[in-house]
Amino acid sequence: MNRNKKLIVTFALILSNGMVGLDGTIVNTALPAIISDLHGLQYMGWIIAIFLLGMAISTPLWSKFGERQGNKLAYMAGTGLFAVGALLQGIAPNIVWFIMARGLMGIGAGGMNTIPFIIYAQIFNNLKRRAQVIGIATASFSTASIIGPLVGGWLVDAFSWHWVFFLNLPIAVLSILLVAVYLKLDERLNRASVDYKGATLMILGLSLILVGIQLLGTTSIWMTIGLVAVGILVLLGMGRVEAYAADPIIPSRLFKNSKLVIDFTLFSILWGAFVAFNIYIPMWAQGILGLTALVGGMTQIPGSITNFMGSEIGPLYQHKLGRYGIISLGTGAFLIAFLGMVLAGNHANYWFLLVMGAFEGLGLGLCFNVLQVAVQDDAGIKDVPIATSFAYLVRILSQTFMSSIYGVILNQALNSGVKASHGQVTMGMLNKLSNSQVVGELPQALLPTMRQIMYNGLHYIMLTALGLVLVVVIILVIIYVRLLRRHASLIRE
Repeated sequence: MNRNKKLIVTFALILSNGMVGLDGTIVNTALPAIISDLHGLQYMGWIIAIFLLGMAISTPLWSKFGERQGNKLAYMAGTGLFAVGALLQGIAPNIVWFIMARGLMGIGAGGMNTIPFIIYAQIFNNLKRRAQVIGIATASFSTASIIGPLVGGWLVDAFSWHWVFFLNLPIAVLSILLVAVYLKLDERLNRASVDYKGATLMILGLSLILVGIQLLGTTSIWMTIGLVAVGILVLLGMGRVEAYAADPIIPSRLFKNSKLVIDFTLFSILWGAFVAFNIYIPMWAQGILGLTALVGGMTQIPGSITNFMGSEIGPLYQHKLGRYGIISLGTGAFLIAFLGMVLAGNHANYWFLLVMGAFEGLGLGLCFNVLQVAVQDDAGIKDVPIATSFAYLVRILSQTFMSSIYGVILNQALNSGVKASHGQVTMGMLNKLSNSQVVGELPQALLPTMRQIMYNGLHYIMLTALGLVLVVVIILVIIYVRLLRRHASLIRE
């Protein structure tokens, strides 16, 4: 491939990052209207979790598909499936249809998001150049995230939420066509037997755990414990099967690399915290402050701008501060954002949300690029595809798990608030609270009570996310202590 073809292919692949960034902020902006129209507030956790679960269970499978059929075909298939899921969501007549289509879209996103980073490693051998391309890809995500709230809010207010999904279709078609014409890879395809047993056990185990967590608070606690326990046993069984597989879905050698394990751990915890801010701050603005979908979606813009800044600053200063120095700065920004939201009362103004969003975005930008390049560098050439895929799996699985937990936390707070109101407030009324188009139908005298109920749920979500960030702080302290001891030992020698 010559330079021009590489540029065209990079642009096409970057469109996938743009689509995900666009989908994330557009959907978050439109969620209040979607759950109001389809009567799905109690299913909000599922709306988020099913998309992330589809991404999680499909990510390593797309990696293996790419090894056998070529990464070009894998990317095109994933992007096509993403587009079909978007179309089905746009025409969804009810919440069950919508959730199923969202899961299909998530499966496509698993390939559309992870395969480009593998292709970058194939066409850009130089690590510094690859880091620059990944930085541009991250910036495209941020740029789309800036546009997303504006476009999403405008579409919801001016037309309907259905159009936020139709918007993906022309972008997906363009990306597929460019990759089909210009991407030329000389790949040695993997001819080893497919690990069907391992794949089946992985999907079953992860699904059981998610369903168990999602049912928490809505059914018997023993049902939840049982499903989670069975899911864990299935995954343990998968580990035994993988030990004898010719080409395991997730090879055990990844976990023998201590640096990779640290990378995966930091990815997991930080992204579990990040999803709380990304999903629930627009709801805070619309449900508690009573703002429109457009204005509520704009809470994502400061974070998108600082995300772009962080993704550019990180590689620039990494040679001076080291990877853990950059990650520490990013974690500090996360800490400020979530601590601020925990201390904020239900009367915190709109500008406060914007400032906290800026810190959250800066933390994301600083951490993502550095960790993504670190995973490929620590894995070595042989394991770049599977390490890249597994890092994505870890990150998305963490978001899936935590979005389920956050959904449970919100549902528990809403149900408790409804019960405490002694019939004055219903779940149907809370469904309308975050939709500016129908909030005027609610009894004005009860608005403060309903907003307090909504605030209680969001407050506990932010508190949980803060706890995750504090765990990262502890891990970084341990890493620095070990590095200092190793440095002192070398000096003595």
